[in-house]
Formats: sequence, C-alpha cells, structure tokens
Amino acid sequence: MTPDQLTATLDAKQQAAGGDHEFMPGLITVKSSVWCDSLYAIERITKTLDEGIRHRGIKVMVSSLFESQVLTRAEAGDRGAPYYDLTSRG
Repeated sequence: MTPDQLTATLDAKQQAAGGDHEFMPGLITVKSSVWCDSLYAIERITKTLDEGIRHRGIKVMVSSLFESQVLTRAEAGDRGAPYYDLTSRG
C-alpha cells in the first residue's frame, strides 16, 4: 500500500459509508515492512499514548503480524477508539 492508495481507500470507505458511523474508516492496520517502505511518509500526529498514531483522525497500528488495510469502525471495534471524524487531505 502506498500513501496514495491509502488516501483513495479512506475516501472510498467514507463515501461508501453514506453517513453511517459504523461503516466509516475506523482503523488503519499496516504491516511493519510496508510502513518502513512507504507509509512512514504519510502525514501523521501523535497527541497522547492513548490516542496513538493518527492519520486524518484515524488510528494507525503497525505490526509485522498485520495485513495492510483500512477497517470500518464496526470491524475495528474498540481497537480504533476513540473515533474522530475523518479529516480532509492535507
């Protein structure tokens, strides 16, 4: 996954949700090798340890055990909390 692919996926999931908060993007999981190869370059912030790394308001979790994907809030459950509105592209 590249930064451009991530942006396209987030935008597509937001549009597909049609305003239903359960189907909005809720968690970005990234395989550590993909993070090191390309996704490290995404715009990201970390305000507190509880909130973790965030891209456009969505929590980013990085691990060698993860598949690189964007989960909905329903799929992510508590792992993506606290949830925020998806911010615009920066």
